[in-house]
Amino acid sequence: MDSDNDCGSDAGAEWVWVRRPSEVEAAAAAAGWLADEEARPLKVVFGSPAKYFTDAAPIGNGRLGAMVWGCVESERLQLNHDTLWTGGPGNYTNPNAPAVLSKVRSLVENGKYPEATSAAYDLSGDQTQVFQPLGDIDLVFGEDIKYTNYRRELDLHTATVTVTYTVGDIVYTREHFSSNPHQVIVTKISANKPGNVSFTVSLTSPLDHKIRVTHANEIIMEGSCPGQRPEEIKTAADQPIGIKFSAILYLQINGANSTVEVLNDNMLKLDCADSVVLLLAATTSFQSAFIKPSESKLDPTVSAFTTLSIARRTSYSQLKAYHIDDYQTLFQRVSLQLSQGSNYDLRRSRLVQSAETSSQGANVSDYGFQISGCTRLTSLNSFVKPTVERIVTFKDNEDPSLVELLFQFGRYLLISCSRPGTQISNLQGIWSNDTSPPWDAAPHPNINLQMNYWPALPCNLSECQEPLFDFIGSLSINGAKTAKVNYEASGWVSHQVTDLWAKTSPDAGDPVWALWPMGGPWLATHLWEHYCFTLDKHFLEKTAYPLLEGSARFLLDWLIEGHRGYLETNPSTSPEHYFIAPDGKEACVSYSTTMDISIIREVFSALILSADRIKKALPNLPPMKVARDGTIMEWAQDFQDPEIHHRHVSHLFGLYPGHTMSLEETPDLCRAVANSLYKRGDEGPGWSTSWKMVLWARLHNSDHAYKMILQLITLVDPEHEVSREGGLYSNLFTAHPPFQIDANFGFPAALSEMLVQSTGTDLYLLPALPRNKWPQGYVKGLKARGGVTVNISWKEGSLHEALLWSSGGQNTLSRLHYGDQIATVSLSSGQVYRFSMDLKCLKTWPL
Repeated sequence: MDSDNDCGSDAGAEWVWVRRPSEVEAAAAAAGWLADEEARPLKVVFGSPAKYFTDAAPIGNGRLGAMVWGCVESERLQLNHDTLWTGGPGNYTNPNAPAVLSKVRSLVENGKYPEATSAAYDLSGDQTQVFQPLGDIDLVFGEDIKYTNYRRELDLHTATVTVTYTVGDIVYTREHFSSNPHQVIVTKISANKPGNVSFTVSLTSPLDHKIRVTHANEIIMEGSCPGQRPEEIKTAADQPIGIKFSAILYLQINGANSTVEVLNDNMLKLDCADSVVLLLAATTSFQSAFIKPSESKLDPTVSAFTTLSIARRTSYSQLKAYHIDDYQTLFQRVSLQLSQGSNYDLRRSRLVQSAETSSQGANVSDYGFQISGCTRLTSLNSFVKPTVERIVTFKDNEDPSLVELLFQFGRYLLISCSRPGTQISNLQGIWSNDTSPPWDAAPHPNINLQMNYWPALPCNLSECQEPLFDFIGSLSINGAKTAKVNYEASGWVSHQVTDLWAKTSPDAGDPVWALWPMGGPWLATHLWEHYCFTLDKHFLEKTAYPLLEGSARFLLDWLIEGHRGYLETNPSTSPEHYFIAPDGKEACVSYSTTMDISIIREVFSALILSADRIKKALPNLPPMKVARDGTIMEWAQDFQDPEIHHRHVSHLFGLYPGHTMSLEETPDLCRAVANSLYKRGDEGPGWSTSWKMVLWARLHNSDHAYKMILQLITLVDPEHEVSREGGLYSNLFTAHPPFQIDANFGFPAALSEMLVQSTGTDLYLLPALPRNKWPQGYVKGLKARGGVTVNISWKEGSLHEALLWSSGGQNTLSRLHYGDQIATVSLSSGQVYRFSMDLKCLKTWPL
């Protein structure tokens, strides 16, 4: 069964790609900084096979994802494709909305907020469509296999999952990765002795599908998504056509004595191979957000065969080399090392005792140690211990290398689920095993979708934002119809939740979440942020400005002249949060919530230089107000809050991700922000924890930002996840609970703000560094507004030196800050500048 022409054979030699050093690596090397990342492995380690979805290891190429469960007797690779959704393009307009809108506005004007809330139900729209799993690759190796030395690990340096174990004197190895260059999932199964690889393999899916085996090396699965939401299928007489899909699994078998046969016309049985490479290509008939599945011209089976034929002609080592080079071009732009203080050794000596008495609760601790198995505490080397154990013991040892791992894991996930040409990262990235996932796995632009892309710019992954810009373009098309019909407004609008089909109308149900037309404007601010970081004028002219201008035109029409002397938004809600109206009843609909006005200020500020209407409107927006208790007012009036510990902190948008509040320009408001955070409390879902972390960082409060790190790094037991909010699963996925990926992205964004903050003209070094926790360390490759890249090292809790450079032809940086020190700077493009601890420029050299 050997073949030297296909991917399983490498002609006895490894195929090695020699990568050119990145700018970040070159600058650090020229400054004499040691390239010691290899001494700090970045691995998510598992001591046992997965029991739950959140124990499995994620891989992805932006479009095609898999969760590796790693069982010994049977392996499950749970598959996802980014365009596999129910339904098709929808009608996102409501001709009855203008009359309802007029009624709601009148009720608000008369202070009848509960009545306005009830009336606003008639402004709601349809539910989103639902993200669907593609299916599984199922491998069966045997029953009751007696194995030892089990280890499963996700290596963030190579984006590869490896499973190893020993049976008798035979060591088995499985390697898994999802290749972006070749658009396939690749698995290699091997043993250290020839002729010992045997298994059966099949494809399956929870969706409607059929299987055919074309020959002894190939399985084809073809099927389709439901044409509507799962609960609607039971009642509909005529089922609309849904998205079609095809997945093709190809086996490249090596071994002189190997055999393979077809079983039951739907699976393959392999015996006595030396090694096997599995290639999985999958495509769908999705053509665009505006083309019905029934009208698509794409044949997914033809597309999958085309993709597979290219990969089959490439050896395994070449596939892996191309994959690693492509991935590392992005991943290795940023490195982080945090070192603990002198009390670390004392804490490590108490590790066993403290782990046994962890304060996280019996269920969580039992779960953590159960899945660690016999590997628990066998070594004090944190890099080789199961990650679940590191989470359990973090409250006691505060191991900074776990913080590094979680930071880089967020960057890994963004690279793995959002690449140029793919769809946006949804509420679970691209990883879901449920036909009815939590919240439909739909992107929610009232915080969650935006947070998914917070790390892209500061963490040097700007290319990963391209799907977001493409998606905003689609929203602007549907949103123009929604704005015109629903609100008799120009421009474009989008609300609180969306989907593959770029839904822009309000969600169904309660206006506390459904009635929120600020989703589109908030997303539009990401366009301006991209320009502020990159100074890409072509992007500003061709992409950002037209979309921003369209959003601003809607906002100008949405604002109305109020009786209070300001332009107002009416109706207005603060996402998912009720208030107590003056009559003592709960309500959610009023006017000019703080978040509405904060977002509008951001959009208008980005466009004010070229829009006369905006110049006139901006000064007439309501000012930010401080409540009687010293907090930022969330609503236009100082309403009573029935839930002071509510998970959202929407009214603090102006500090982050906005820019209308800052310590330098609005110190009184920043004190009110701090009071608001204290009043809201630290508890909350994972995404809320990350948002609070970055807000504390913006306030330069390193202690409280670090406190939020401690809160997030807490183990969640899947069997008892409803008993707490936030936390991490054993595979480092973040929890609402259940699993929701936004906090995985919010965390690296927040950590980067602890180390570097910027305005375009001003750059702040280590503004929220917890010096007593991480007295030594460095970060390389963070990006700052104004077109600047930053390397920083610190020692004994203080800045040691910084390297700054601009390679894009221009930058706007003029001041450098560290603590109370300020230095005037001017950077020439293509030059690296080395600054000392007192911000003196010591040396420059060409990049």
